[in-house]
Amino acid sequence: MGWFLSCCLWLGTASAAVHLPPFALPTATDGTTVSSEVYRGKAMLVTFFATWCAPCLQEISALKAVQAQFHSQGFSVVALSVDEGGAPTVARLVKRADINYQVLMADQETRRNFGGIATIPTSFLVNKEGHVVKKYPGMVPRSLLERDIQSVL
Repeated sequence: MGWFLSCCLWLGTASAAVHLPPFALPTATDGTTVSSEVYRGKAMLVTFFATWCAPCLQEISALKAVQAQFHSQGFSVVALSVDEGGAPTVARLVKRADINYQVLMADQETRRNFGGIATIPTSFLVNKEGHVVKKYPGMVPRSLLERDIQSVL
């Protein structure tokens, strides 16, 4: 699935047939496992990031804004940390930046299942049917996120 997802998204041919890869990952703040199943029926933005990545840190304010703006419409931002320093480092960022969306600790399998994450931030927009409809390599402007999120709600 990972290779297929990567191939289709890189070629710009992502279609409704590309499902969100399943995951079950610990939260950065308390280690509770969160499964992708809890997002069934919701549109979501899955974003891979790291605490040491400047563009990732700059993107937090836009992610917080779209989470607040669209959450009541069945939308969620889910951030997957690729930090090797572990959850305590990520938890400090969550608290310091007052992040209002779910932050999970990604593992190698999840990174592979999403087609391999070569750069961060890298985000995936998922519609309510659980299909990946767009991949964003790099930082995404809030205006683009808002427009694309509205298209999947």
